[in-house]
Amino acid sequence: MVTKSTGPVDKIIGARIRLQRTAIGMSQEKLGDILGITFQQIQKYEKGTNRVGAARLQAIADALRVPVSFFFEQRPVSADAPDAPLGIQDLLTSKEGIELARAFLKIENPAMRRALIDMARAAATDSQNQD
Repeated sequence: MVTKSTGPVDKIIGARIRLQRTAIGMSQEKLGDILGITFQQIQKYEKGTNRVGAARLQAIADALRVPVSFFFEQRPVSADAPDAPLGIQDLLTSKEGIELARAFLKIENPAMRRALIDMARAAATDSQNQD
């Protein structure tokens, strides 16, 4: 008998749900209302705690105005791979990352954008050297 536990792909799909939901400014409660489920269920999907069935994934895609394939983009080559860092996806699914990206996009001066990138690189290097 096969058990229905979640795995890395479920976490990736959940992260992609959160990414798109937050990108369009939709709350978990609003998405839950559209789907007829609780925001707690949305939380479980986004954390990868619960699997998202095919019909539910289609409904989520419709609600978030993306194709179902959106949830499988940038997936690791192997579903058996350990929970590898998602990099950009991690950034864009965090509240701070979304805030940073929105603010960055509002900066029109290329020199200021470059200075911000250089500062972030320096801070990251300094942080790694302190570890």
